[in-house]
Amino acid sequence: MTEDRVALVTGANQGIGLQIAKELVAKGEAAVQEIGPGAHAIQIDVTDQASIDAAADRVRAEFGRLDILMNNAGISRARPDQSFSEAVETNLLTDAPLDDVRTVFETNVFGVIAVTQAMLPLLREAPAGRIVITASSGASLTLNSDPSNDHRRMFGNYSVSKTAAHAVMLAFALALEDTNIKVNAACPGFTSTALNNFNGTRSLEEGAREPVRLALIGKDGPTGTFSDENGPVPW
Repeated sequence: MTEDRVALVTGANQGIGLQIAKELVAKGEAAVQEIGPGAHAIQIDVTDQASIDAAADRVRAEFGRLDILMNNAGISRARPDQSFSEAVETNLLTDAPLDDVRTVFETNVFGVIAVTQAMLPLLREAPAGRIVITASSGASLTLNSDPSNDHRRMFGNYSVSKTAAHAVMLAFALALEDTNIKVNAACPGFTSTALNNFNGTRSLEEGAREPVRLALIGKDGPTGTFSDENGPVPW
């Protein structure tokens, strides 16, 4: 919770999600211990509808509304026993087993849709609902269609799922543009987390900066945008 706002951060057990949760709490009161007294742990599996519904029920029972939904949960590896190097090797859609593609999409795309749909009634109860999706500039179609971009050779299963997640964000933003709910996508940059086997070059504090900013925008803030801390990212 920040100030009088109630926030749900998926994937907050580690990495960027944990840092976002810390900072949202710290915005409202001095953080103590690991996150702070304003934080509540809620078990949620974004690929399990029963788990999602139970989380929504608990938020309603304890808080009555939801001001901020941070869709941060994501995976880059389809199987827990899959090494990061193996995931990279089978990342391209020419090589990725279809079951692996489905698994990544289940969390990164369908999980975003399922959680957002379940939380929408609670967001509608808030005076100014905010939805933020953790995005990736590495999933930009514009940037990856540029032959001079060396990173385009990595455009595969994970990146394609994030491209789809960006589209999901925009679809929600357009559907809700006549409401008080704003929906945006925030790229944290190449942040060092378990998602990339801690190969990232940015700190958690740096990675959380843009998602937190968009979570706390005022009534004149944007909706339907894709940005990092340097500004808009091309679709």
